[in-house]
Amino acid sequence: MSENSNKPNLPKGFGPENNKPFKFNMSWMYGLILIILITVFFTNNSNTASKELGWTEFQTYAEKNAFTQMTVNSSDRKVTATVKPEFTRQILGPDSVETFRHPLQKAAETTVTVIIPSADKFDDHFNNWKTLYQIDATLAYSEGGSLLWSILVQTGPFLLFVIIWVYLIRRMSGGVGGMFSVGKTKAQLYDKSGQAKKVTFKDVAGLSEAKQEVEEIVDFLKQPGKYTGLGAKIPKGALLVGPPGTGKTLLAKAVAGEANVPFFSLSGSDFVEMFVGVGASRVRDLFRQAKDKAPCIVFIDEIDAVGRARGKNPNMGVNDERENTLNQLLTEMDGFGSNSGVIILAATNRMDILDKALLRAGRFDRQINVDLPELNDRKEIFIVHLRDIKIDESVDTEFLARQTPGFSGADIANVCNEAALIAARNGKETVQKEDFMNAVDRIVGGLERKSKVTTLEERRAIAVHEAGHATLSWMLEHANPLVKVTIVPRGKALGAAWYMPEERQITTRQQLQDEMCALLGGRAAEDFALGRISTGAANDLERVTKQAYAMVVYYGMSEDLPNLNYYDASGQDWGMFSKPYSDETARLIDESVKKIINGQYERAKAILTEYREQHQTLADLLLEKEVIYADDLERIFGKRKWVSRSQEILAEQELLKPDSPPEETANVPERKENKEE
Repeated sequence: MSENSNKPNLPKGFGPENNKPFKFNMSWMYGLILIILITVFFTNNSNTASKELGWTEFQTYAEKNAFTQMTVNSSDRKVTATVKPEFTRQILGPDSVETFRHPLQKAAETTVTVIIPSADKFDDHFNNWKTLYQIDATLAYSEGGSLLWSILVQTGPFLLFVIIWVYLIRRMSGGVGGMFSVGKTKAQLYDKSGQAKKVTFKDVAGLSEAKQEVEEIVDFLKQPGKYTGLGAKIPKGALLVGPPGTGKTLLAKAVAGEANVPFFSLSGSDFVEMFVGVGASRVRDLFRQAKDKAPCIVFIDEIDAVGRARGKNPNMGVNDERENTLNQLLTEMDGFGSNSGVIILAATNRMDILDKALLRAGRFDRQINVDLPELNDRKEIFIVHLRDIKIDESVDTEFLARQTPGFSGADIANVCNEAALIAARNGKETVQKEDFMNAVDRIVGGLERKSKVTTLEERRAIAVHEAGHATLSWMLEHANPLVKVTIVPRGKALGAAWYMPEERQITTRQQLQDEMCALLGGRAAEDFALGRISTGAANDLERVTKQAYAMVVYYGMSEDLPNLNYYDASGQDWGMFSKPYSDETARLIDESVKKIINGQYERAKAILTEYREQHQTLADLLLEKEVIYADDLERIFGKRKWVSRSQEILAEQELLKPDSPPEETANVPERKENKEE
């Protein structure tokens, strides 16, 4: 017999291996209270019946020998007598407790009570009943229970019910999520000692201009006399505007860590509720608490949830509750009341839909743009996120910054984390440069799907398509420089070409045309080399069409409609179902777009015709190796004639370094960058 055979057969979850500490649950308390109430009720009422008699009536029944026992309570001059069963109906009447007794209950005990003049006189009466009427009742004496205990027994169930009722009412009106606390603000308060690990401005990299703006607010809170002495007033509000992931919320956390004043944090959606008037009530409660804690900072993230323009399209209906909430917010920020010492910080990526009254001076005095980081900013962000990652000497932050144009701070943090995961998956002790490159490919293009089955004909079509992109990007001056081309399926794409996008401040018409021509290179290569086209160019055509419409409608670069712009940046003037041009103009726009796209398509076919052999060689090499780099294109086409803008910037930076030899500036590292086709 095994050792386990002697062990008791306990249900799963019990036994020594599951000795977990018991956790108190209010449900146990509720159950216990219910059991007590049921017990008290049935104890007092289920098997007893009592009636109070007058002294004369009691003597009559005593002389008839109707009682089995009489108990004298000398403290309150009361006698309690137990009635014999045969006298129950006679004393209590026909509707006695026996009539309604449940079959499972024991027989009910009937008692009667009577007030006596004194215990001594009742003793004499009892002796007379014994002598004259030969009664067999017994006599007992009791000092009686405590008056307090008697009161508790009588009023206990009622008091218990009152206590439970008060507790439930307080739960509904008080605690988190209570029914009557719906009008209370949901803002989290971070006091001076409320953050265990504070975020400071040292943790915010690459936002030098935005940091300067908010640092001034923090400095005003710390040293108000420095500014008020010159007659300056602290800004009432600052609005952080920028794309998602650029660090708006992180900047607000840094303000909370640096200001050393109470900091209220909440989201714009926290004001929104299904009940009428709740949003405005929460706004009032928020500012009431903020005034009590002044000087303090209130941060409202995603303020566009409550600050959307009022009545922008009345035909579609208006959310009155949201507008009432916004009206209350406007009143609190700059109404007749004084909110001195309360500074409002807010963040949004949709400033174009905010109400104009919210953006005026006196409410949000400053609008701080938090844009996507530039080259040097990305380098600083990489330095911050690489603090906790074990890297080797092959990792260069400047190189990584060049490989991630258009990445936000959140994207860079994701790259660093993904690189660490890839290194751990491969069993490495440190994160290397190769891991970061694979991480960038993984984030931009998706996971490699080498298991995806394709025929030789499909693979050749993909190779011809991607070789067309590579050829045109190499031969066009303003096209984005190519980094890598692959026909390995990644994500939803069967093939992809990675470029290094130029981070231009302005873009010319020729640059837009070159980019469109390079995008059409895949479809043109299929048509030119294979004599047929496929659905593989769907993403290219979508991007080209949008860019062509932007050239005509937004930038005024059309020959038929020059110098015209049909875009309303404010978003206030044009309704959803109206357009700022006639049907004839719409027809001209469509024709101009077709003309631009068809012209670049023919241009792409002409360039591929000129470099037919090189394109064929590149397609064969891609079919053989599956992945090719810029070095392979340089061997086939020769060195690229033009230098990219990022190479020019880095070359200028190298020249400005005092210890950098001039000849080193020509060898700017290229290697790979990612922008999906």
